[in-house]
Amino acid sequence: MTGEVDLSHGLLVDDDATYLHALQRSLQKRGITVSIAVNMADALSLAREHPPDFALIDLRLGSESGLQLIEPLRQIRPDMRIVLLTGYASVATAVEAIKLGADNYLLKPVSADAILRALAEEGSSGAEPEADADSMMTPLSRLEWEHIQQALHDTNGNISAAARLLGMHRRSLQRKLAKRPGPERRSPEALG
Repeated sequence: MTGEVDLSHGLLVDDDATYLHALQRSLQKRGITVSIAVNMADALSLAREHPPDFALIDLRLGSESGLQLIEPLRQIRPDMRIVLLTGYASVATAVEAIKLGADNYLLKPVSADAILRALAEEGSSGAEPEADADSMMTPLSRLEWEHIQQALHDTNGNISAAARLLGMHRRSLQRKLAKRPGPERRSPEALG
């Protein structure tokens, strides 16, 4: 990094109040002033009043998409660092976020230290997350599982409709649903 990135004031945008306040406290303990918003309108209002150095935006804001905030925030302050946070990761969403101007894309839950590292990275594309003790890359099986869960949510649990949405056969989807990935890579034999 050639120059120091100013991260003294940030904007957090998330409709999960518990997560929002926990992240706010964690960043404030590190000396960062943080404004919080639970929807797009409040986020834009706060950003116009006091343009932040960075914005952490949840992908899903109720019925709204955090992706829609990227361009208006860039118009308010072109040098603002923007990181999209999500529990619903997909390659397509990550690529779209970066194309729209996000500086990085992180999977929830994520530590405040990992967020600060992502914010400080100059020229980050978000495409290759760092693998260290604090931020492990999400296995492909976990991303696929979350994508399937999102399709099921979007189709109100209808497996046939979800299979069509995902472009796969219904039986293939049922097999994938029967193989829920675990939180770790260890096999069942290693656990018992």
